[in-house]
Amino acid sequence: MLSSTVPWQTDRHCWEDISDDSMRKIYTSYERPLGVGPRPAVLAIDLYNLVFEGGPHAPEDLCQQFPSTCGRYAHAALGPITEVLSHARAVGMPVVHITASRAKTLSATNRKGRGGGEAYEFHPLCAPKPGEAIIEKERASAFYGTQLVAELVRQGIDTVIVIGESTSGCVRASVVDAYSNGFHVAVVEDAVFDRSWLNHCVNLFDMHHKYADVLSSETLLKLLVRR
Repeated sequence: MLSSTVPWQTDRHCWEDISDDSMRKIYTSYERPLGVGPRPAVLAIDLYNLVFEGGPHAPEDLCQQFPSTCGRYAHAALGPITEVLSHARAVGMPVVHITASRAKTLSATNRKGRGGGEAYEFHPLCAPKPGEAIIEKERASAFYGTQLVAELVRQGIDTVIVIGESTSGCVRASVVDAYSNGFHVAVVEDAVFDRSWLNHCVNLFDMHHKYADVLSSETLLKLLVRR
């Protein structure tokens, strides 16, 4: 049961410039009110230094030196990410941080060029505060082989609010598993990011219709205030 909702057409989404009338018609059966439940938690996925390397530039200009960077897309998302985190902390909403396993016995994807040293340390603006849960994963999904479901159940969570990266990778895998485990899912459109703008838009479109409510940070924060 959602405790606060908005109509389906509330936000204008990034995929609207790449979708056509026939595509929208096919997916009309998914239209519904969007919102959050009474007991949400923020799921902050893979917000480590590695994906911010090289600064706010085009990923294609950075990928030879920094193959894992999301460049300008990562840096553009920092404002909305910190807004969501700040609000959650101000109202006592749980924040769960998902990050790569320190053991690194497995790899979340087949991408080459993994970083070392401080690459997997949390970005300073996204770092956990004392008392916030940290879940280490070895595959794309935050749920696969981890204690995340147990942690969310322990805290009585019914809705996960997803921020982080990458939209087409660990975010998508985690969203599908969150939905499959019975949680309501809200993805904050401008607080998730990818290396490719096209991948970002297409995956958000698909998640929005099938597994999650994709909302702008502005709309989400208004919903959270209204709960």
